[in-house]
Amino acid sequence: MFSGIVEEVGTIAALDKRPGGITLTIRARHVLGQTQIGDSIAVNGACLTVVRFDEQTFDVDMAPETLRKTSLNQCGVGADVNLERSLMANGRVGGHFVQGHIDSTAEVVEMAPDGEGVLATFRAPVELMRYIVPKGYVAIDGMSLTVVDTGPDWFSISFIPHTREVTVVKYYDSGHLVNLEVDILGKYVEKLLAHRPVTS
Repeated sequence: MFSGIVEEVGTIAALDKRPGGITLTIRARHVLGQTQIGDSIAVNGACLTVVRFDEQTFDVDMAPETLRKTSLNQCGVGADVNLERSLMANGRVGGHFVQGHIDSTAEVVEMAPDGEGVLATFRAPVELMRYIVPKGYVAIDGMSLTVVDTGPDWFSISFIPHTREVTVVKYYDSGHLVNLEVDILGKYVEKLLAHRPVTS
Protein backbone atom coordinates (compact mmCIF):
# COMPACT_ATOMS: atom_id res chain seq x y z
CA MET A 1 0.00 0.00 0.00
CA PHE A 2 1.24 3.49 -0.90
CA SER A 3 0.14 7.08 -0.32
CA GLY A 4 0.79 8.44 -3.80
CA ILE A 5 3.38 10.93 -2.56
CA VAL A 6 6.51 10.49 -4.69
CA GLU A 7 9.68 10.22 -2.61
CA GLU A 8 12.18 10.71 -5.41
CA VAL A 9 12.78 10.36 -9.14
CA GLY A 10 15.04 7.45 -10.04
CA THR A 11 16.67 6.52 -13.34
CA ILE A 12 16.58 3.21 -15.19
CA ALA A 13 20.23 2.13 -15.27
CA ALA A 14 19.83 -1.23 -17.04
CA LEU A 15 17.14 -3.35 -18.62
CA ASP A 16 17.30 -7.12 -19.01
CA LYS A 17 14.68 -8.47 -21.43
CA ARG A 18 13.86 -12.17 -21.38
CA PRO A 19 11.12 -14.22 -23.08
CA GLY A 20 9.08 -14.36 -19.86
CA GLY A 21 9.63 -10.88 -18.45
CA ILE A 22 11.94 -7.95 -17.83
CA THR A 23 14.25 -6.97 -14.96
CA LEU A 24 14.79 -3.26 -14.38
CA THR A 25 17.83 -1.92 -12.57
CA ILE A 26 16.96 1.47 -11.13
CA ARG A 27 19.43 4.02 -9.79
CA ALA A 28 18.12 5.74 -6.67
CA ARG A 29 19.20 7.25 -3.34
CA HIS A 30 16.43 7.96 -0.86
CA VAL A 31 14.25 4.87 -1.35
CA LEU A 32 17.24 2.58 -0.76
CA GLY A 33 17.25 3.55 2.91
CA GLN A 34 16.23 0.50 5.01
CA THR A 35 15.33 -1.42 1.84
CA GLN A 36 15.38 -5.20 2.04
CA ILE A 37 14.93 -8.02 -0.46
CA GLY A 38 11.20 -8.59 -0.93
CA ASP A 39 10.17 -5.00 -0.15
CA SER A 40 7.64 -3.28 -2.40
CA ILE A 41 8.54 -0.08 -4.25
CA ALA A 42 6.12 1.74 -6.56
CA VAL A 43 7.81 2.49 -9.89
CA ASN A 44 5.69 5.00 -11.80
CA GLY A 45 2.86 3.73 -9.63
CA ALA A 46 3.33 0.01 -10.28
CA CYS A 47 3.95 -2.05 -7.14
CA LEU A 48 7.13 -4.06 -7.80
CA THR A 49 9.22 -6.33 -5.57
CA VAL A 50 12.89 -5.63 -4.86
CA VAL A 51 14.89 -8.72 -5.86
CA ARG A 52 18.40 -7.24 -5.50
CA PHE A 53 19.94 -4.00 -4.30
CA ASP A 54 23.23 -2.31 -3.50
CA GLU A 55 24.19 1.18 -2.33
CA GLN A 56 23.13 2.86 -5.56
CA THR A 57 20.63 0.64 -7.40
CA PHE A 58 17.87 -1.91 -6.96
CA ASP A 59 16.38 -4.55 -9.29
CA VAL A 60 12.70 -5.33 -9.85
CA ASP A 61 11.19 -8.05 -12.04
CA MET A 62 8.21 -7.32 -14.27
CA ALA A 63 5.88 -10.18 -15.18
CA PRO A 64 3.90 -10.29 -18.45
CA GLU A 65 0.78 -8.88 -16.72
CA THR A 66 2.76 -5.81 -15.60
CA LEU A 67 4.04 -5.32 -19.13
CA ARG A 68 0.50 -5.59 -20.54
CA LYS A 69 -1.12 -3.18 -18.09
CA THR A 70 1.53 -0.48 -17.66
CA SER A 71 3.68 1.89 -19.69
CA LEU A 72 6.88 0.53 -18.15
CA ASN A 73 7.56 -1.63 -21.21
CA GLN A 74 8.13 1.63 -23.11
CA CYS A 75 10.76 2.92 -20.67
CA GLY A 76 14.34 2.53 -21.80
CA VAL A 77 17.72 2.96 -20.16
CA GLY A 78 18.10 6.55 -18.97
CA ALA A 79 14.37 7.10 -18.42
CA ASP A 80 13.34 8.74 -15.16
CA VAL A 81 10.65 7.12 -12.99
CA ASN A 82 8.69 8.14 -9.89
CA LEU A 83 9.58 6.10 -6.80
CA GLU A 84 7.79 5.52 -3.50
CA ARG A 85 8.40 2.94 -0.79
CA SER A 86 5.40 1.18 0.73
CA LEU A 87 3.64 2.84 3.65
CA MET A 88 4.71 2.30 7.23
CA ALA A 89 1.89 1.91 9.75
CA ASN A 90 3.08 4.93 11.74
CA GLY A 91 3.41 7.28 8.76
CA ARG A 92 1.26 10.11 7.48
CA VAL A 93 -0.95 9.47 4.44
CA GLY A 94 -0.45 12.67 2.47
CA GLY A 95 -2.44 11.48 -0.54
CA HIS A 96 -4.86 8.53 -0.67
CA PHE A 97 -4.55 4.75 -0.38
CA VAL A 98 -2.78 3.67 -3.57
CA GLN A 99 -2.39 -0.07 -4.13
CA GLY A 100 0.16 0.06 -6.90
CA HIS A 101 -2.09 -2.17 -9.02
CA ILE A 102 -2.31 -0.40 -12.36
CA ASP A 103 -5.71 -0.55 -14.08
CA SER A 104 -4.58 0.68 -17.48
CA THR A 105 -2.63 3.40 -19.21
CA ALA A 106 -3.98 6.85 -20.04
CA GLU A 107 -2.76 9.25 -22.74
CA VAL A 108 -1.82 12.88 -22.26
CA VAL A 109 -4.06 14.92 -24.56
CA GLU A 110 -2.99 18.44 -23.60
CA MET A 111 -0.78 20.31 -21.15
CA ALA A 112 -2.24 23.83 -20.97
CA PRO A 113 -0.79 26.69 -18.87
CA ASP A 114 -3.12 27.59 -15.99
CA GLY A 115 -1.77 30.46 -13.90
CA GLU A 116 1.47 29.22 -12.33
CA GLY A 117 0.43 25.62 -12.89
CA VAL A 118 -0.56 23.38 -15.77
CA LEU A 119 -3.99 21.94 -16.50
CA ALA A 120 -3.45 18.48 -18.00
CA THR A 121 -6.10 16.51 -19.86
CA PHE A 122 -5.83 12.72 -20.09
CA ARG A 123 -7.74 10.27 -22.31
CA ALA A 124 -8.66 7.10 -20.40
CA PRO A 125 -10.53 3.87 -21.19
CA VAL A 126 -14.27 4.52 -21.12
CA GLU A 127 -14.88 1.55 -18.81
CA LEU A 128 -12.73 3.18 -16.10
CA MET A 129 -14.35 6.61 -16.25
CA ARG A 130 -17.19 5.56 -13.91
CA TYR A 131 -14.59 5.41 -11.12
CA ILE A 132 -13.16 8.87 -11.87
CA VAL A 133 -15.17 11.78 -10.47
CA PRO A 134 -14.54 15.53 -10.12
CA LYS A 135 -12.67 16.28 -6.88
CA GLY A 136 -12.07 12.56 -6.37
CA TYR A 137 -8.70 10.81 -6.26
CA VAL A 138 -6.76 9.14 -9.04
CA ALA A 139 -3.16 7.91 -9.20
CA ILE A 140 -1.08 8.77 -12.27
CA ASP A 141 2.41 7.25 -12.44
CA GLY A 142 2.04 6.68 -8.71
CA MET A 143 1.11 10.28 -7.84
CA SER A 144 -1.99 10.88 -5.73
CA LEU A 145 -3.89 13.59 -7.58
CA THR A 146 -7.25 15.36 -7.35
CA VAL A 147 -9.47 15.25 -10.42
CA VAL A 148 -10.60 18.66 -11.72
CA ASP A 149 -13.20 17.63 -14.30
CA THR A 150 -14.29 14.62 -16.34
CA GLY A 151 -15.95 13.69 -19.64
CA PRO A 152 -17.01 10.44 -21.31
CA ASP A 153 -13.41 9.38 -22.00
CA TRP A 154 -11.24 12.05 -20.38
CA PHE A 155 -10.35 13.71 -17.08
CA SER A 156 -8.24 16.69 -16.13
CA ILE A 157 -5.67 17.34 -13.41
CA SER A 158 -4.09 20.60 -12.24
CA PHE A 159 -0.35 20.27 -11.57
CA ILE A 160 1.30 22.79 -9.28
CA PRO A 161 4.90 23.88 -10.04
CA HIS A 162 6.31 21.76 -7.17
CA THR A 163 4.85 18.53 -8.56
CA ARG A 164 6.27 19.24 -12.00
CA GLU A 165 9.70 19.96 -10.54
CA VAL A 166 10.07 16.86 -8.34
CA THR A 167 8.34 14.17 -10.45
CA VAL A 168 8.29 12.87 -14.03
CA VAL A 169 5.46 15.29 -14.90
CA LYS A 170 8.17 17.51 -16.36
CA TYR A 171 8.38 15.04 -19.28
CA TYR A 172 4.66 14.94 -20.05
CA ASP A 173 3.57 16.05 -23.50
CA SER A 174 0.76 15.25 -25.91
CA GLY A 175 0.71 11.51 -26.69
CA HIS A 176 2.70 10.47 -23.60
CA LEU A 177 1.36 7.33 -21.89
CA VAL A 178 0.99 7.25 -18.10
CA ASN A 179 0.06 4.51 -15.63
CA LEU A 180 -3.46 4.91 -14.25
CA GLU A 181 -4.90 3.52 -11.02
CA VAL A 182 -8.44 4.53 -10.09
CA ASP A 183 -9.60 4.79 -6.48
CA ILE A 184 -10.31 1.28 -5.14
CA LEU A 185 -13.22 2.58 -3.03
CA GLY A 186 -15.37 3.10 -6.12
CA LYS A 187 -14.81 -0.50 -7.20
CA TYR A 188 -15.79 -1.85 -3.79
CA VAL A 189 -18.96 0.26 -3.69
CA GLU A 190 -19.93 -0.93 -7.17
CA LYS A 191 -19.36 -4.58 -6.23
CA LEU A 192 -21.35 -4.29 -3.01
CA LEU A 193 -24.29 -2.59 -4.72
CA ALA A 194 -24.32 -5.19 -7.49
CA HIS A 195 -24.76 -7.96 -4.92
CA ARG A 196 -27.22 -6.13 -2.68
CA PRO A 197 -30.26 -8.27 -1.84
CA VAL A 198 -33.41 -7.27 -3.69
CA THR A 199 -36.20 -6.32 -1.27
CA SER A 200 -39.86 -6.01 -2.14
